[in-house]
Amino acid sequence: MTRGGAEIHDSEGNIAQRAVLKSQASVLLIDKGNHRHFMAKEIHEQPEVVGHTLAHYLDMAAERVNLPIDLPFDFRALSRVSIAACGTAYYAGMVARYWFEQFAHLPVDVDIASEFRYRHVPLTSGDLAIFVSQSGETADTLASLRYVRAHKLHVLSVVNVPSSSIARESDVLVPTLAVPEIGVASTKAFTCQLAALACLAIAAGRARGVLTEKDEKTLAHALIEMPRHLNDALALEPQIEQLARDLAKSRDVLYLGRGTNFPIALEGALKLKEISYIHAEGYAAGELKHGPIALIDENVPVIVIAPHDKVFDKTISNMQEVAARGGRLILMTDAEGTRATEGQPAMTLTLPTVNAAVAPLVYAVPVQLLAYHTAVCMGTDVDQPRNLAKSVTVE
Repeated sequence: MTRGGAEIHDSEGNIAQRAVLKSQASVLLIDKGNHRHFMAKEIHEQPEVVGHTLAHYLDMAAERVNLPIDLPFDFRALSRVSIAACGTAYYAGMVARYWFEQFAHLPVDVDIASEFRYRHVPLTSGDLAIFVSQSGETADTLASLRYVRAHKLHVLSVVNVPSSSIARESDVLVPTLAVPEIGVASTKAFTCQLAALACLAIAAGRARGVLTEKDEKTLAHALIEMPRHLNDALALEPQIEQLARDLAKSRDVLYLGRGTNFPIALEGALKLKEISYIHAEGYAAGELKHGPIALIDENVPVIVIAPHDKVFDKTISNMQEVAARGGRLILMTDAEGTRATEGQPAMTLTLPTVNAAVAPLVYAVPVQLLAYHTAVCMGTDVDQPRNLAKSVTVE
């Protein structure tokens, strides 16, 4: 590099030609606007960016999935899908496992990338590996990608930076159109990852003959309505801010969920830990009596994520066990769930009623807002929490 420009050379010293790519970044994209923090701005951008991502993968008029990419594999020929990611992206992969198994009857392994690369996973040539990353530069995820490529798997990446290393080394790029994310704690990138992965899972279900045309239309319609529901969830912010003032006094917090809402419980706990420094744990609600219930007392808030779905009654049963032991309950549910539990939890957040299959996109919003406002109450550096970096590029 010189004052006059830069040259790229290959390993033998010859000048290498590379295409010039214009960065997406602009003053408008990296400005906080009317928000106090980048994280707040990015939470509120979710209806727009999720809408853009869905528009990229759905035919809105026909209400069907229309992937704008040529897949070098046939979903019908796959025997297994392997998903690897880190942090929040790993939880997006956990949700995707439920979707691929439910919609496409495809067995799925989900691994933290730093574990995947070292546990000598037996892989079958011709199967599919999916890597999820906001930056596309996560060191462990990139190393895992190279591991599966050596075993001749098809490599698909869901990333937010199309020019990143993971994107360049993949067979198929599925971009999330979240535009640059500045806050260290991922928010809009997470919901865009969920949107893209949902569309992929529906496409797999149609290709494998598990989903009918009517099923596809129902799910696509539910996704198309998602930006409106995200706006409705954001409208609960004053209520969540009030709740956060009380949560900021806690030392420990538990999150519970079942099915696709279990990863959202994990994500909620991670967000709270990241930016408020309060110890928090997420658990599958059915695991409560296998150990975590020992932690319950009047000083431990328990946040229960339970839309009124097929496992609602089971989750509420776990919630009642917490109540019987004096736990401070916060329930996140929909209108029907609120009616069914009237008077039981100390606090209920009533979210929009959505198709249970895609509920994680909506329930991601209140857990993000709750972590954000708790951190603001505690006076921490929300956008740049201690010891953390936006992209982990070393082991």
